Amino acid sequence: MLRSRHIKLIAAFDHRHVFLDPAPDPVVSFAERRRLFDLPRSSWADYDTGLISAGGGVWPRSAKSVPVSPQARAALGLADTVVALSPDDLISAILRAPVDLLWNGGIGTYVKASHEAQADAGDRSNDAVRVNATELRARVVGEGGNLGLTQAARIEYALAGGLVNTDFIDNSAGVDTSDHEVNIKILLGDAVARGELTFEARNKQLASMTDEVEKLVLWDNYRQNQAITLMEHQTVKRLGTMSHFIRTLEAEGKLDRQVESLPSDAELAERKSKGQGLTRPELCILLSYDKIQLFQQLLDSDVPEDPYLSHELQRYFPEPLRAVYAEHMQRHRLKREIIATVVTNSTLNRMGATFMLRMQEDTGQGPAAIAKAFTAAREILDARELWAAIEALDGKVAEATQLDATQQIWNLLRHMTRWLLNRPNGTSEIAANIERYRPVVTALRESLSSTLTATGQADFGLSVEKWQGLDVPAELARRLARVPVLRAALDMAEVSLESGEPIEAVAKVFFSMAEALDLNWLRSEIEALPVEDRWHAQARGSLLDELNHQHRVLSVKVLAWAKDNKSADPVAAWLDRDDPTTRYTRSVLAEIMSQSADYPIASVALRRLAQLAQAG
Repeated sequence: MLRSRHIKLIAAFDHRHVFLDPAPDPVVSFAERRRLFDLPRSSWADYDTGLISAGGGVWPRSAKSVPVSPQARAALGLADTVVALSPDDLISAILRAPVDLLWNGGIGTYVKASHEAQADAGDRSNDAVRVNATELRARVVGEGGNLGLTQAARIEYALAGGLVNTDFIDNSAGVDTSDHEVNIKILLGDAVARGELTFEARNKQLASMTDEVEKLVLWDNYRQNQAITLMEHQTVKRLGTMSHFIRTLEAEGKLDRQVESLPSDAELAERKSKGQGLTRPELCILLSYDKIQLFQQLLDSDVPEDPYLSHELQRYFPEPLRAVYAEHMQRHRLKREIIATVVTNSTLNRMGATFMLRMQEDTGQGPAAIAKAFTAAREILDARELWAAIEALDGKVAEATQLDATQQIWNLLRHMTRWLLNRPNGTSEIAANIERYRPVVTALRESLSSTLTATGQADFGLSVEKWQGLDVPAELARRLARVPVLRAALDMAEVSLESGEPIEAVAKVFFSMAEALDLNWLRSEIEALPVEDRWHAQARGSLLDELNHQHRVLSVKVLAWAKDNKSADPVAAWLDRDDPTTRYTRSVLAEIMSQSADYPIASVALRRLAQLAQAG
């Protein structure tokens, strides 16, 4: 309430009073709330009623009746016939008010699902004021306290279009702050024990970092909410994957659907038929379970010992400590736990709750290898810079624009992570992968304008115009337009490194081959294939892997052929050779690509590409 001077607080209550201010002046009410906040042991009874708008006031909950003015009726959305209410009925009316935000900052469960009994809320003291989730008219519910709503109520409210997380998500900043405090004290305690810092200087250092810790904690929570929003954005299309994740946790004895109010398989099938996915409160549950699981898996692995991740250890601490206490951080007794926590958050806050399971099933690799591959992919792509630029647009562009931009990066990072995990004879060492691929991918990114085909350049220009039309700054628009074009970046980089050919020459062949054989069309067709279960997901992933492989094999073949056959357009010259297998294969591919692809057709197309790669 004291973080914004624009809030219009029309009503509030606690166990002592009910407060009404039907048409508050934001500036005046902010100053008065600040005064009460600074006043020891204050209550709503201390509020200067002379500052309350007409028709409002403060009443004790012990009153037999509270008068309801026309102004209060309008603010609370009550019928004209309502002229007085008991304090309990007035509180129920406040809970049902048509407002932007309903904020729970205290103790008690005030909202249940319509199908729940009062006893299901487990809070008899508030039975008289509790309302059903179907009665809420607030656009957003925030839970500063615990158990303000039952989980079933959150889900029911969210299914009706309300915006709500869970209490443990809305409250996670408190836990995060405590963790930082404890870990900073341990760090500085090491310096004190070594005689490098006095206790008084340590206390002064702690106090000086309040704002720094606040910033770190708020960014952690911003990104956690961002992850939930991205999962919500994906949930209808990825409901099968999320359902599989629930069943997997359940089969492993790590999750009880009934306890967590998660939908049954029948309910999931019904939602799918209605074009609905999981709600934010349900996604909060999945994300939290995956974080708990991944943290332990990383703690039991060699991830905390990876030399590259010492950077993550330093990033966890406030800026003033990073250089001065770098050596102390390496001696921190919770060093492994901190690194496991940071890697867990940095991975799942960007990729969501089902990412690890999908990567494990698709590649056969374990959580440690996946976390390392993701970290390497993020650094190779310079994803942090892109995310920061997108996040800087908060309040400046539509949320849908930011989500679409974030989704583009998510798609590419998922592909690059999978590529690194599937690379034959590859290494899982983060630094080695970054050193090998980042310079080449950076060079490729900067040379796109000269390596794309004429059609590719036109499409790239249209993409830049699209982003700029959505109010994205010009430089970021260009960077976002590059993201989908870089899908084969690691394949190109590997070919360039193995062959010694400049990345520009390799890229020209890759892009020309994709255009000549409509490979981008085929890729989009495969990506659009329906996914009903995990096997469809793995089948689609395998088809995409095979397409990428054949694209690379064909490009390598053309690059080798071009050394002995000089041509301005080596791809066109190679495809136009007098070779019967090539002519037949291309004719079959052309026929296939004149229709929509399903799983069998896509498999045939890939088989023909393999034959083409073997020809001549």
